[in-house]
Amino acid sequence: MRTQVGIIGAGPAGLMLAHLLHLEGIDSVVLETRGRAYVESRVRAGVLEHDTAQLLADTGVGARMRREGLVHTGLELRFEGVSRRIDLAALTSGRGITVYGQQEVVKDLIAARLAAGGEILFDVTDVELAGIDSDAPVIRFAHEGTIRELNCLVVAGCDGFHGVSRGSIPASARRTVEHTYPFSWLGVLAQAAPSAHELIYAQHERGFALHSMRSPEVTRLYLQVPNGTESSDWPTARIWDELHTRLATNDGFTLKEGPILEQGVTPMRSFVTEPMRYGQLFLAGDAAHIVPPTGAKGLNLAIADVRFLAEALTTWFRQGRGTGLDEYSARCLRRIWRVQHFSSWMTGLLHRPADADEFSHRLQVAQLEYVTTSTAAATTLAENYVGLPLDWSSRVDTPVTPTVPFA
Repeated sequence: MRTQVGIIGAGPAGLMLAHLLHLEGIDSVVLETRGRAYVESRVRAGVLEHDTAQLLADTGVGARMRREGLVHTGLELRFEGVSRRIDLAALTSGRGITVYGQQEVVKDLIAARLAAGGEILFDVTDVELAGIDSDAPVIRFAHEGTIRELNCLVVAGCDGFHGVSRGSIPASARRTVEHTYPFSWLGVLAQAAPSAHELIYAQHERGFALHSMRSPEVTRLYLQVPNGTESSDWPTARIWDELHTRLATNDGFTLKEGPILEQGVTPMRSFVTEPMRYGQLFLAGDAAHIVPPTGAKGLNLAIADVRFLAEALTTWFRQGRGTGLDEYSARCLRRIWRVQHFSSWMTGLLHRPADADEFSHRLQVAQLEYVTTSTAAATTLAENYVGLPLDWSSRVDTPVTPTVPFA
């Protein structure tokens, strides 16, 4: 087999990259170790930044998102029994977020690729990379009982944290920075209408809670739990009791219950590998970085990565200029570390450490008071939450010359 760009991974990053390259007339083949039914059903992220949603719409894969997605122009921070709304749109010149499940984005992208005659091979095994430090990389894999080779000019490693791409880079050529948080999230998907019109981030003395949604009929809810917690430690009655406690307000907020469709525990961590390029292999999405889910950034960072990569590859294939490819890693990492900081800040703002005392609790409350009463502080949260513009990583800020009133 032969193509211009070999893409490993049929998640949002790999599929969006294939779609963007197709629009520029660049051929690609996507390889995925899971089956199509699995990747179209796995529940992951559900919050799309303003520019992520706009990119999907602008490139022709956003029609269903526009029909079914839930557009939010604000969010609630809940603490001390009171909810305070952050008006995202008012603070960011009309920008907001769209609640639309990652699995739905994946379905739309797969449908678009197949309709355009694109090649996606599911259920591949034994994936290996060779020659990635040359101008003729090869992806070897097994598919339907046959050993095959995909010859390409570029390999895009979009196969997640546990994929083969990152590990194919020699250890001496990459550096890993990571941090593990002292708590996890218990997440549940419930067959219940959302209890609020917007997301609720709750800080409580018993720990963090989040009220989100996936549709007008399905609610997504999270609870902070200790590391090492097993999903089986939390029967249904205990989950609802704790959610009622942590989301309660002084004015009698009512949390709607329903059958739990899915539940699981997710550890909280930050992870970055750099650089994101080795030879002709380019990493994108979770293969290169993971952020704690508090800031709702994982999928959005992946989309930003491949947006930059598609732009650089288009220039390289069309004009023979490799500057964009040379700058790809640095451009992505500038945005990644900004998002890591925001996600870590949000996590610290809302979660209760295991060793928390009265002093640390009062500091959290004071910070939440400031964020919800200061326009400057609220704007910082809002502009990061709705997402920095996709061209933000390319900007070079002009130094400000201070004015001297008395020369």
